[in-house]
Amino acid sequence: MIPREWRLVLTAVQFLTRVPVPAWVGHGPDQLDRAMRYLPLVGIGVGLIGAAVLELASAGLPRPAAALLSVAATLLLTGALHEDGLADTFDGLFGGVNREDALRIMRDSRLGTYGAAGLTLALGLKVAALSALPAAVPALVAGQAGSRLLVVCVLAGLPYARADGKAAPVAGGIGATELAVAGVCGMLPMLALGGRAAPALLLAAGLAWVMARWFRRRLGGYTGDGLGAVQQMTELTILLVALWHAA
Repeated sequence: MIPREWRLVLTAVQFLTRVPVPAWVGHGPDQLDRAMRYLPLVGIGVGLIGAAVLELASAGLPRPAAALLSVAATLLLTGALHEDGLADTFDGLFGGVNREDALRIMRDSRLGTYGAAGLTLALGLKVAALSALPAAVPALVAGQAGSRLLVVCVLAGLPYARADGKAAPVAGGIGATELAVAGVCGMLPMLALGGRAAPALLLAAGLAWVMARWFRRRLGGYTGDGLGAVQQMTELTILLVALWHAA
């Protein structure tokens, strides 16, 4: 990989995970814009680590315990970035009466009832799906990668809802190159699902589209928390579709 692209990969790793990267990677709005193409690639890495924990733990523990440890590993790896976004989005959109109120609630560090309920259900369903899937590894990696491809699609299709924030530098910075590279990185793991790939991707994409319309109507665009919610909900959709077809 040429040095420029390697820098972009590490920028994406820095943006999405707690993994330390060298200081020479640097940062900046333009660099972060271009690094968005590699979000699904980072998802593959997160998925592979979660899959490794799942398989290793399954050798000596009941499957539900192994699935719980796998989810815990991905939470530690990403700093629960997306899960925090899901909880804040649920609190803001279900608890806020207007745009300003919703955005204010989403910036509040305290966890509300809607956020707690949504996060508990999402994590519980994820653990249940990984426990029951006979071939969980392909679905786990596909879910992590495919969901981040849909995050890039939402980034490309919506304006940023705030005047500032962590996701502000990438607002309007997703072009054809970013979408193409993200598409390759996100679609390849989906192929491992075989006949389940098409329905999983279609349903996840449909959900991402509905959520994007919801963000535009309620907030005027996306937020960093909203992107986390898209990632979590579409990842869960891919896992559940894979489980449905395996049953």
